[in-house]
Amino acid sequence: QVQVVESGGGLVQAGGSLRLSCVVSGRAVSNSAMGWFRQAPGKEREFVAAITWNGGRGYYTDSVKGRATISRDIAKNTVYLQVISLKPEDTAVYYCAVGPIFASSDVPLRGPNVYDYWGQGTQVTVSS
Repeated sequence: QVQVVESGGGLVQAGGSLRLSCVVSGRAVSNSAMGWFRQAPGKEREFVAAITWNGGRGYYTDSVKGRATISRDIAKNTVYLQVISLKPEDTAVYYCAVGPIFASSDVPLRGPNVYDYWGQGTQVTVSS
């Protein structure tokens, strides 16, 4: 059974930074594509970032490009999302998702439908 647990959210002032963690059990992050999504109140869930199964490439939505970094610690089976220069529009529940194993480069990691397992989310609130 695969479990996904996010942590690291909280209340932050605009301009601050956060590092979200995603601990996975039951599936190795070393062979799985991993993604971060977020959902703000009244809005649809949107893609934030993803990393390929081999860790070789990261993908980011335009609104966080240059401010966010997705990374992983294979030994801890954990994926991170660090975001700096936070803005009030970053306020949302952030979800970690486990994607396909050994996904080829043509798998659309920006789409939520390719992910197999999801966490419960962690709230990020950015005050102005």
